[in-house]
Amino acid sequence: MQSNKTHSALAIDLALVVFLIVLDVVARIVPHVPGVWPVAASALFAGRMLKVPVLAFLVPLAATVLSNLILPGDDGRVLLVVAAALCVPAALGIVVRRWRGPVPTIAAMLASSLVFFVATNFAVWAFEGLYPATLHGLAECYIAALPFLDRTVLGDLVWCAALFGGAWLVQRGPALARRA
Repeated sequence: MQSNKTHSALAIDLALVVFLIVLDVVARIVPHVPGVWPVAASALFAGRMLKVPVLAFLVPLAATVLSNLILPGDDGRVLLVVAAALCVPAALGIVVRRWRGPVPTIAAMLASSLVFFVATNFAVWAFEGLYPATLHGLAECYIAALPFLDRTVLGDLVWCAALFGGAWLVQRGPALARRA
């Protein structure tokens, strides 16, 4: 009996992982507002919701690899930093599982957005040669990226609300419908 439960939980987790990867890939390749895509939010969601938490890391990694097969390529070193930065929300999702309510999730999403901004723009400065290899060049890079920070934070929070809100509706929707 326990084995059937374990297989069922794993099947549900894998279905969710596939759904999130497909969502992320489609959202990255269709026209969208720069910096607004669900990958970080879906990684956080996976980290918090999956019964097998380590599967959460598959979501941002597979979505990044698959979408980059279609999208024009960046420097490979920058892509590695992007992929690593997108694993941060998966890790934070696993960490915040122990606390209930929206505050830990929102804090984890905000922290993830900031880590992504700092790490990826540092990688652009370090590897793409667009800015001088000086502290002034690094500052220029971060200043040039500031218009994307608010979009990234807002997009991450909106996608986070959509994913967690959707899960809440799926879990409680039938009970709410019975009450009506």
